[in-house]
Amino acid sequence: MTAVSQSPLTRAPRGSAPRTGKPRGRTLVWIAEHAALVALGVLTIAPIVFVILTSLMSSNQALTASILPRPFDLSNYGRVFTELPLAQWFGNSSMYAVLATAFMLVSSVPAAYALAQIKFKGANLIFTVIIVAMLLPPQVTAVPVYVMWSHLHLTGTLWPLILPNLLGDAFSIFLLRQFFMTIPKEYGDAARMDGCSEWGVLWRVVVPMARPGIASAAIFMFFHSWNDYYGPLLYASENQAAWPVAYGLATFRGQHGTDWSMTMAMTVVVMVPVVIIFFFAQKAFVEGIALTGVKG
Repeated sequence: MTAVSQSPLTRAPRGSAPRTGKPRGRTLVWIAEHAALVALGVLTIAPIVFVILTSLMSSNQALTASILPRPFDLSNYGRVFTELPLAQWFGNSSMYAVLATAFMLVSSVPAAYALAQIKFKGANLIFTVIIVAMLLPPQVTAVPVYVMWSHLHLTGTLWPLILPNLLGDAFSIFLLRQFFMTIPKEYGDAARMDGCSEWGVLWRVVVPMARPGIASAAIFMFFHSWNDYYGPLLYASENQAAWPVAYGLATFRGQHGTDWSMTMAMTVVVMVPVVIIFFFAQKAFVEGIALTGVKG
């Protein structure tokens, strides 16, 4: 019997491996993943683009089905400053956000340090109480707290929203405590051996090492204060001079429901400070979130 010779067309080259579908499969997976990311990006950016485009339309054009402004109208941005006390609202929001953030850091950083780095009896119980306070809706205690501030004659202002941060913020303490637990305690022990007090260990050792976590907590508090609507509605709604931009925008939208171009222009103006702050602080913010909760 003679062996059937293999055709040169079908003979595999010597030393070569058989082909598989892996490269093609990886390409398809890469295309699918990036297509999904592009779709999510479009869904995220589309509302912002819609707001910006609508703010550049005239009042009549904003009510039509037109997508692009024809022509571009920048007068809406001037109107929000001339027809509304927007500068005063910005000042109120800035005072509220800056003071609330500063008071939170002064009170929450030492509390989180004590819970994370110092062993004492009852630490777990205190941390449990903080978790419960973090999960408790503010509406549950709204009535008695409002009565307390009314007796102190502080209703009609933003101080009932600022001063409580001197006693600490539950979410900020939780976030900072989780970050402080990632810092090895050997650094504090070495500083104590050199004669450093607990305050010295906190401000000279722990705080410099925990800057990303502290920045994350500060950004969370600043954004919460800047965007807060419920608090000003409860305490400052009776006094227009104390309105922040979030409550002023909501009130303006209710009074000028048909003037969508001006409403969108005011929305863009209100978003600008938040976008700028996040743009410059995003590195520390992302790093703090990524490292928080690694331990504990």
